[in-house]
Amino acid sequence: MSKDKPIFSDCMFSICIVLFIFIVSMLLNSRFQTEVTTPMLFVMGVFLISWRTQGHFWGIVASLLGVLAVNWAFTYPYFVLKLLSPECITSAIVMLVVSFITSTLTIRLKHQEKLKAEAEAERMRGNLLRAVSHDLRTPLTSIYGACCAMIENYDALPKETHMKLLKDVRSDAHWLNRMVENLLSITRVGAGQVQLSKQSTVLEELIDTLLVKFHKHYPQQQVEVQIPEEFISIPMDAMLIEQVLMNLLENAVFHAKDMTRLWLQVYTKENRAVFHIADNGCGISPERMENLFTGMLGSSAPTDTSRSSMGIGLSVCSTIIKAHGSELTVENRPGGGTLFTFALEMEELEMEEEDNV
Repeated sequence: MSKDKPIFSDCMFSICIVLFIFIVSMLLNSRFQTEVTTPMLFVMGVFLISWRTQGHFWGIVASLLGVLAVNWAFTYPYFVLKLLSPECITSAIVMLVVSFITSTLTIRLKHQEKLKAEAEAERMRGNLLRAVSHDLRTPLTSIYGACCAMIENYDALPKETHMKLLKDVRSDAHWLNRMVENLLSITRVGAGQVQLSKQSTVLEELIDTLLVKFHKHYPQQQVEVQIPEEFISIPMDAMLIEQVLMNLLENAVFHAKDMTRLWLQVYTKENRAVFHIADNGCGISPERMENLFTGMLGSSAPTDTSRSSMGIGLSVCSTIIKAHGSELTVENRPGGGTLFTFALEMEELEMEEEDNV
């Protein structure tokens, strides 16, 4: 069925263009009594069909139909086919040449675009692999060093040191797990394999679940939350949106150098719920804003260097928000820090009012 769709689309497009030009030519001929523009219109139609359809077939078919139409309806004596006349042969040759040249150029152009897209994808894969290898090396080295220290100095190290090393290992392992989840999300979303499972989600429940998980991993970091008091339900893939919010909050923890406050605010605007995640850290340099959501920030961290990152989480966030029909934006706050914003359409609740007399 998928292979038949382009063929059917090309067929319908060709038929519509030929019929449209035929009708327009008939109207022009009956109103202005001129046949000069008719061949030009059919040549234009052949050009459009050859440019729009796949391969050479439909352009050649349109050329032959155009020649027959001009010969039959617009050449004296009317409504009689004169296939061997010089005008008919010349028109056929001209239209076939136009069709063949246009189709050939279109095929070459599409092939070049495909090669260019493949080359760009290969380049991005190479950059991604280099960035991933760099970003994974640091926590793995830390985990390996901590384990070696505990094994080699098990009896010499005090209990407090053991606990500190174990906490560091747990933190790095958690970060690695999040990185792998982000990589898998990018791969699946980028390949078009992610299907959103949208369900009506209560905003307050979503935020409560998010904060419980966030405080479990970052108990020392307070999040100032401000959401509307009224009941708000949003059709969304709750797991993916929760991942977006978690990634944005974690980015602030990891990269917002000198941050003392972290905000999560939601407010309504018309029929949309607008999400704001802000901090009062060091902000993001303007030259890094352009590639912030591409996953290709490079190995150096944009802000705090305590944890390197290539922006994979932000790439995931942007892709997920686009899949929900919105856009993730970022800007530096006037007072310092960054502000991430996205909006989701709220569910239209049907309010049934009963008139009590």
